[in-house]
Amino acid sequence: MNSIRNLAIIAHVDHGKTTLVDQLLKQSGTFSDHESISERVMDSNDLEKERGITIVSKNCAVNYNGVHINIVDTPGHADFGGEVERVLSMVDGVLLLVDAVEGPMPQTRFVTRKALELGLLPIVVVNKVDRPGSRPDWVINETFDLFDKLGASDEQLDFTVVYASALKGYSTLDHENPSTDMSTLFEKIISQVPEGSGDVNATFQMQVTSLDYSSYVGKIAVGRIKRGKISQKQEIIVIDGLEGNPKKTRITQIQKFEGLKKKDVSSAEAGDIVLLSGIEEANIGSTLCDPLNIAPLEMLQVDKPTLCMNFLVNTSPLAGRDGKFVTSRQIRERLEKELKSNVALKVSFGQDSDIFEVYGRGELHLTILLENLRREGYELAVSRPRVVYQKDKNGELLEPYESLSIDIEEEHQGAVMEALGVRKAELVDMISDGNGRVRLEYLVPARGLLGFQSDFLSMTRGTGLLSHVFDHYGETKGSFAGRKNGALVSQEDGKAVAFALWKLQERGRMFIEPGKELYEGMVIGIHSRENDLVVNPVKEKKLTNIRASGKDEHIDLVNPIQLTLEKAIDFIGDDELLEVTPNNLRIRKKQLKENQRRRKDKAA
Repeated sequence: MNSIRNLAIIAHVDHGKTTLVDQLLKQSGTFSDHESISERVMDSNDLEKERGITIVSKNCAVNYNGVHINIVDTPGHADFGGEVERVLSMVDGVLLLVDAVEGPMPQTRFVTRKALELGLLPIVVVNKVDRPGSRPDWVINETFDLFDKLGASDEQLDFTVVYASALKGYSTLDHENPSTDMSTLFEKIISQVPEGSGDVNATFQMQVTSLDYSSYVGKIAVGRIKRGKISQKQEIIVIDGLEGNPKKTRITQIQKFEGLKKKDVSSAEAGDIVLLSGIEEANIGSTLCDPLNIAPLEMLQVDKPTLCMNFLVNTSPLAGRDGKFVTSRQIRERLEKELKSNVALKVSFGQDSDIFEVYGRGELHLTILLENLRREGYELAVSRPRVVYQKDKNGELLEPYESLSIDIEEEHQGAVMEALGVRKAELVDMISDGNGRVRLEYLVPARGLLGFQSDFLSMTRGTGLLSHVFDHYGETKGSFAGRKNGALVSQEDGKAVAFALWKLQERGRMFIEPGKELYEGMVIGIHSRENDLVVNPVKEKKLTNIRASGKDEHIDLVNPIQLTLEKAIDFIGDDELLEVTPNNLRIRKKQLKENQRRRKDKAA
């Protein structure tokens, strides 16, 4: 039996975590010389590759000098904190990866806090030491301060440091003396991470931390065996938490991770991370145990959602044109399936069968779900996100606050600080790096960040870095100013005409191009003023039988704004919906007819 190390890699988005895993796989000999390995091999789904972020935790394993090292790549973004919390319950140690220029970021704080609370001893890997502007000593001091603020024990504060360049494939104990390979990091993992443990002779017990699915064997439960052994065809009990009903089932297949593949094994024991098939009843957090000793563990707890959106059946005049799944029953079934694996998500299936209230950890959490739905062929409408309030013991309303970290060029500092002031953000810290960039730390109501991302990118001309993480629930800050600009709303059904759009350009920026199919009540652009304006984008040029003496007017159209899911969700108001289909994003008014909107405004 090989000795085992179970290890999670935690880091902020884009600090090189997945690239580091690629190097560990290559240098442990997991891939033969003739095998090709794709870049960022752990980010396996399309969305992860496009966005360069990890959304769902992944497992792989490497063998180094006879030691089996299970590596779990965890999401760095706080919106996927539900994934992080589950993963940390499976491991005995963590690699905390920190960028040698940026240092610890808010998401680093979130995941590190979770790891320290579990008593894990981190190995700090300062990555990208070969980058221009690298400042490893400053990064180590910042990391120490962060651990101290998070209440780390003396043992945790005395952390091991390894310097690395994942891109160039080396690790070293002295950042001024690069080495040629990752052996330093491998040796530190083996010496510092406790061996995968548990009483092998006790009765079997394991908690399911994630679920996989295969069309051949059905549901697959992934987790770490806490104690005992498991063999193929063995009968076990599945139970959901302390109050759950025990259900008997039989293990049909046991697999372990080897490289990026899964390998069939006949048995496994305490300390192993395994994939078990044949357990259709299993959910995330379920306990699997021996029928002779039913010992359920508490279900896994994750932080509560802070944002909510309504998902509705699409009722626009163009509904059903390009979606395969459009009914409320199909949307309900898909959301129920998502709940089984996405533990940070909550859905309220209310009285109205066509409206589902979906609660998530942040805008990114919800937009990733929407993007997955549209790629699978679903068609639906969604409302503007709103924050989830709580009440304290005196019945006072509390709202969620986010810890916001911004890294910008000094010339943009004034505009960004002014914009955040309007959004009732409170400046906590300001650090200049002496090279023309400044980092601002804020505490801001989550409401204040709705729609801020696109404004921020405009203000900083795309050079700013922004990240935020849930901090606490606090007193409400009163009302916020709404959207500055009104909408240009179509008054007709039909196809957009170039001549009409050209005439409307002086009124604002368009979302559509000529030939696009429209309907009454659809938002076709941003008005340059505060009010909504009803316009006719399908109006043809009037033709007469008199020949003009001059030449025809030249139509010169400005390129329309390309709507992305995030931009559209940031833009929509309380009286609007976003129509999400596999091929289109359309913003529309809830009330399509102008007279209905006027009547509603009067009543309000």
